[in-house]
Amino acid sequence: MHYQAKLLVPFGILGIRSEGVTLCGIDFLPPGTPTQRESDAFVGQVCAQLLRYVNDCEGKFTFQMRLVGTLHQRRVWQAIAAIPCGETRSYGELASELHSSAQAVGQACGANPLPIVIPCHRVVSQSGLGGFMKQGGGAALDIKRWLLKHESRQAKRTGVPGDCPSSPLHPDFFHAEGEK
Repeated sequence: MHYQAKLLVPFGILGIRSEGVTLCGIDFLPPGTPTQRESDAFVGQVCAQLLRYVNDCEGKFTFQMRLVGTLHQRRVWQAIAAIPCGETRSYGELASELHSSAQAVGQACGANPLPIVIPCHRVVSQSGLGGFMKQGGGAALDIKRWLLKHESRQAKRTGVPGDCPSSPLHPDFFHAEGEK
């Protein structure tokens, strides 16, 4: 996979993919992956906003992004984006809201191309953390725990749930597979 940056964050390395001035993907890269400088000013802006989030949950994600997925995935991602920072929802709660199944919601979470920006880590199981990055344990859940704890501290510090970056989810950011 070709990345426009590989960003060091407290829980690992993020691979940043973009097309022009549009963010297209964020991947959690394996431990030991070398960092890579931003390829251009747009990717520099994306990295700066992600670092602001992992350092202290300040600011908003203001960069343009493109999310490609099925109609169901896009509906799930929109619902996830509406979960306030410092809060969680269960797969079952989202499934009920979307007239879907918890398993289908979990599959859409696993297909999320922009984790952190579309905060799928805020979706948990009824009895615990659930999965993350299509995995049910190991390093993936360590990252999910870190993200949830980080946001919880921010919400407690400010006294305002939801006082973390959010994404400007204009409907144009959601495209069905194959759409331009």
